[in-house]
Amino acid sequence: MAMGETPITIIGNLTSDPELKFTDSGHALAKFTVASTPRVFDRESNQWKDGTATFFRCAAWRQLAEHIADSLTKGSRVVLSGRMRQHNWQTPEGENRSMLAVETDDIGPSLRFATATPTKATKQQNATGDDAWSQPQAGNEPPF
Repeated sequence: MAMGETPITIIGNLTSDPELKFTDSGHALAKFTVASTPRVFDRESNQWKDGTATFFRCAAWRQLAEHIADSLTKGSRVVLSGRMRQHNWQTPEGENRSMLAVETDDIGPSLRFATATPTKATKQQNATGDDAWSQPQAGNEPPF
């Protein structure tokens, strides 16, 4: 992680199956959203209640992207580590847009309420990563 980047850890659930795409150069890109909902104890009702959910748009590259697409599905509870990134672009109408997203460095299933059996990947790992913001994008579509 470079100096000045904003690290973030998120615990939440995938809102849909990860979307796996490949760039023109053949690099895998997984796009997905994680919803994190705080729970608070209401002493009046003596029950736990859900707070307001926060939705994080996330992207992962290369081997990690393929592993995410192969391993996680809608509703999966995950623990994610990554970096907040701001993406700025201009619409075809000339309007400036921006959004925050998480560039995923690592992710796995949460074992608080589930079990998992890890299986070692057989493909060769590539240590170099792509930067979603250096890839050219068309129209309104940000790279994540």
